[in-house]
Amino acid sequence: METEQKNKAPASGSDRLLSLDVFRGLNMMFIMGLSGVVIAIAHCFPCSFWNTIAEQMNHVSWHGIRHHDMIFPTFLFLAGVSFPFSLAKQRSQGKSSAAIYRKLCTRALILVVLGILYNNTVSFDFANMRYASVLGHIGLAWLGAAVLFMNSRVRTQLLLVVLILVGYWLLLALVPAPDTNPHDWFTREAFQSRFQSLLHPNEQVQRGFEMEGSLVGYVDRCCLPGRLHREIHDPEGLLSLIPAIVTALLGMMTGSCIRQGQKASGRKALCLLLAGLVLTAIGYLWDSCFPINKNLWTSSFTCFVGGISMVVLAVLYYLIDVRKFRWGMWIFLVVGMNSITIYMAQRIVNFEPARDFFFGNFAAMFPPVVAELILAVGYMAVCWTFLLFLYKRKIFLKV
Repeated sequence: METEQKNKAPASGSDRLLSLDVFRGLNMMFIMGLSGVVIAIAHCFPCSFWNTIAEQMNHVSWHGIRHHDMIFPTFLFLAGVSFPFSLAKQRSQGKSSAAIYRKLCTRALILVVLGILYNNTVSFDFANMRYASVLGHIGLAWLGAAVLFMNSRVRTQLLLVVLILVGYWLLLALVPAPDTNPHDWFTREAFQSRFQSLLHPNEQVQRGFEMEGSLVGYVDRCCLPGRLHREIHDPEGLLSLIPAIVTALLGMMTGSCIRQGQKASGRKALCLLLAGLVLTAIGYLWDSCFPINKNLWTSSFTCFVGGISMVVLAVLYYLIDVRKFRWGMWIFLVVGMNSITIYMAQRIVNFEPARDFFFGNFAAMFPPVVAELILAVGYMAVCWTFLLFLYKRKIFLKV
């Protein structure tokens, strides 16, 4: 882990992809309290519009997708976008492949450890700890994608994306969990029946996409130590790392596309926009036979979220890096350049006393629904001010 200080602060000029930092900051703001602000606004103005928006600030129970389900994979996608720039910088500094691989593995290991700490605090009850985590998932998926990216060309990467996503679909559809499904589902005839029902899933195929019957949960139960987040299944489990690698790889391919030719251009933005729309459409259509599901990180989910992330990045890239629109973007940069910091800090540091100190008495002057909104905005303001303090002193936590 590195802390960049004054003379090593990230550049803010043309040599840095500012749209990436802005997008990362916007994404992390929902983790930093923006979701709570939206929900509080909905409570202040109860109507179908705001209720629908507020509903997006929560996860779906299983199949389907809401905005909140996209925050984590979007972060992984953006981590992928930054890698081609980092890789080029390391190679320009004369670093060997072995040194780069060591750094990749170290980064992944640090994220796994931070994820375990985030889930369990400092604990020595190893039998009951939760080892799977958001940060660990990011670290391992990013590592797998980085190895593939460094050792393949664009055509091979595209082929790998297709093979992994289709293979993952076939695996989950054809092989249900052995411990929660009838023995006669594992006969040759049953496999043939499931294969013939891929496009119009029968009961057995659909069972492979449920928490109780999926192979994803079975692998977690067999291989993950400690406890699982949902007892029989973990949304950041082992098997779902496979399609998560594709999410990171899509980001790396996006970053490589942006980096080519060095100069920012509207043509790149248009290509990314079209590619994102195609990916989103594939994910939407695939949902009919392989449901969009974050817990399983299904192939349709990977395409849909990867496509949406690509579309948003294309728009921000065009506005910020091509058209040089910078007004107000520093608000998001403050968060985006210390995203891991605020994620961990909210687990370690209690920002609520500071919020109550500055906003508590003021909020008490208003009705409860308005007070809820004031306190939600106050919490964001305290967190953002903490990051501004680091930003002004050019302290950036990097993993």
